[in-house]
Amino acid sequence: MTHANLMNNYFDPNLVYTVEDFRHRFRMRRHVFERLFCDAQQVNSYFRQKRDRAGRPSFSPHQKVTVALRMMTYGSSADSMDETHGMSESTCLDTLEEFCDTIVQVYKDEYLCELNQEDLNWLLRKVEDRGFPGMIRSLDFMHWDWKNCLTGWQ
Repeated sequence: MTHANLMNNYFDPNLVYTVEDFRHRFRMRRHVFERLFCDAQQVNSYFRQKRDRAGRPSFSPHQKVTVALRMMTYGSSADSMDETHGMSESTCLDTLEEFCDTIVQVYKDEYLCELNQEDLNWLLRKVEDRGFPGMIRSLDFMHWDWKNCLTGWQ
């Protein structure tokens, strides 16, 4: 039932919510979601529809990707997904881990590269133009140990 509601609300031709609602709730355009969805399904069999031991369909790929994205987007806890998506806490955590691993595997070469000096200079210009001079430089010092920092925070 939760799969049917999700499809009816966001993905079927006669959807309940508008394109703007989708972008607001998912924090991305639908074509970006579709790309992530398709790539996750192609690379990781976890995101393909299966049947459970009783022969019933398990959670749909749309449900799994939606739950992972909602947890990341809103910082939602895994146990809060049970109410809206009918997915247990442990399944949500497994889904989030599988999704993150898959996305890193698929996109790491394109998006997760180490910055070179040219990239860093471009970023520094961008953040300075937006009123945050020195923002990137402040990240360089996050590895420092603070002698007076509480032990629990070190």
